[in-house]
Amino acid sequence: MKSILDKIVELRKKLLYHERLYYVHDSPEIPDTEYDQMILQLKKLEKKYPELSHNYSSTQLVGGKRLKIFDKIKHHTPMLSLENIFNKKDLLLFDRRVKKKLKNNKVQYCCELKIDGLAVNLIYDNGLLTKAATRGDGYTGEDITDNILTIKSIPYKLIDNNIPVLLEIRGEAFMAQMDFEKLNEESRINFRKTFANPRNAAAGSIRHLDPNITASRSLSFFCYGLGIINKGNLSSSHVKKLQQLKEWGLPVSNYIKIAQDINDILMFYEEIKKIRNTLEFDIDGIVIKVDSEEMRQYLGCSTKSPHWAVAWKFPAQEKSTYIKDVKFQVGRTGVVTPVAILNPIKIGGVNIKSATLHNGKEIQRLGLHINDLVIIRRAGDVIPQVMNVITSKRSKNSKKIIFPCYCPICSSHIERIKENGISRCTGGLTCNAQKHNTIKHFISSKAMNIRGIGDNLIDKLIKKGYVNTVVDLFLLSEKQLLDIDGLGLRSARNILFALEKSKHTNLQRLIFALGIREVGELTALNLANYFVNIENFMKADFNELIKVSNVGHKTAKYIFNFIQEENNQKTVYRLIDEIGICLNGIILKNYCKKNKYFYGKIVVISGSFVHLKRSLIKSQLEEMGVIIKNYISKETDFLISNKSNNSKYIKALKLNVKIINENEIADMLKKQ
Repeated sequence: MKSILDKIVELRKKLLYHERLYYVHDSPEIPDTEYDQMILQLKKLEKKYPELSHNYSSTQLVGGKRLKIFDKIKHHTPMLSLENIFNKKDLLLFDRRVKKKLKNNKVQYCCELKIDGLAVNLIYDNGLLTKAATRGDGYTGEDITDNILTIKSIPYKLIDNNIPVLLEIRGEAFMAQMDFEKLNEESRINFRKTFANPRNAAAGSIRHLDPNITASRSLSFFCYGLGIINKGNLSSSHVKKLQQLKEWGLPVSNYIKIAQDINDILMFYEEIKKIRNTLEFDIDGIVIKVDSEEMRQYLGCSTKSPHWAVAWKFPAQEKSTYIKDVKFQVGRTGVVTPVAILNPIKIGGVNIKSATLHNGKEIQRLGLHINDLVIIRRAGDVIPQVMNVITSKRSKNSKKIIFPCYCPICSSHIERIKENGISRCTGGLTCNAQKHNTIKHFISSKAMNIRGIGDNLIDKLIKKGYVNTVVDLFLLSEKQLLDIDGLGLRSARNILFALEKSKHTNLQRLIFALGIREVGELTALNLANYFVNIENFMKADFNELIKVSNVGHKTAKYIFNFIQEENNQKTVYRLIDEIGICLNGIILKNYCKKNKYFYGKIVVISGSFVHLKRSLIKSQLEEMGVIIKNYISKETDFLISNKSNNSKYIKALKLNVKIINENEIADMLKKQ
């Protein structure tokens, strides 16, 4: 018996620790599934050994303790949590138990979504919202009235004359998936703590000491029930009550279904499970409630949960596992991305063996080591992510993650961009991971202008092994081209003619074709005019590069890193000496029409546009001497964008960068 008691005490201790992290600090260390398993284990032990049960056990209590920084609010009627079920067998047992106690085989149920947010109690006095509280321990919660008033979907005043004198509204405050991702992206940019999931983000926002912070985060709310109703006549049907709340102006989910039998419940469960990943917010199951108020009263409640409702939980979207290793992948644009190799786990029926780590900055923010125990999240079709590290479980054999200095594909140097933590391979002309994009850019109309070669043909040439670098394009034979499916003799000869013709070009086109970061047409032209020939350009040092018009320190660094890379040097000189590319000299036209408003300004263009082509905006601005950049910084003068929910827009707002929409830039360009 002592060993059983020890086990129960240990479980209660662990549960208490994790409940405090979850409910009080909004920073859980374990996924919900692990917590649920411990609760089930403790329930079984307490059921088997009732003499060891205790009123203060986690199986008897609801929620977490009130933080000392909030005032207390006592609920008029208890806010109980729901008993969880996990399969059809559990559902049948619940249905049987209800019908047995009621001595009635015809019970109507109401099925709703189990939104993964923070339970909230609203108190309306004569139709006015006077108080709002968290669930707390089920009997006393935290006063969050000021923060609740910032949620736009919650009405301050109810609309109607027939409103009870005193009314308790129960509901869930939550954060939509898009708003959650936006908040975390902003946090990553500013090197702040990110939230593990939308539930934590909502809880952290609702219980923030500064209501202004709560107001700045987009929160939503749905009603799911009522507490006290003083001097008011409402239907005894739960579904009809929810409809009444909707008429009073309170937000209620549209995903509600009346179930006449078990088959209706099963159908609702499967339907919601199918659309779960398409919803704008997180849910972790469905809730099944007896619809009749009279039946509910007869069924009653325990100290923790009602006997007339259960929550049927979906398979978890978060689980913990260990990081076995970290590999570094190189994308088509040369971005080096760390990927965590995991001890395989199954989340939502999908086997997960790896998870993205975004960049070096994210590894640093997480404080991640190899062999760490981590929480992995997979929501919908989103690539699995490492949400946080359970540092309390870190072992002695954990190892720091060392970011490589050289590309794992081509061994070229890796350059790091401090502002956003991104690392890139500098071997753009020779790196196998980048060759498709490199070739596509090299042959484009504003670069070497080689017609007849599209995306599909590039892929086929690479797959056949005929083209690995841009040099190989000029070594293609008619026989090799005819070996490509769908390519006839005429097309093959046209391609060979276009390749030969492209050898007669100018320095500006060649520099642009090399695909150096931040080197657009205008910068390529300025470099060509300054250095006159390819030899001078390839031998330029950093101090020489920053003397070129419109070339700042960052662009100069990108160029310098590119021309210093030995693989790139070999490719450029092969193009000149072996392939015979002939440069026709420099272009001395005044490409920049100096404009008082735009000349010398740094502009970022983000997103798509309805009426204007992005390329047209870019080319017109470059003709006026604008420097086009791909990232927002303190030096940015304008952001041109129609979107208000991406990271560039958020950063522009924070740095007080002027934001111009499509209509405004169209008018400005017309006037120039």
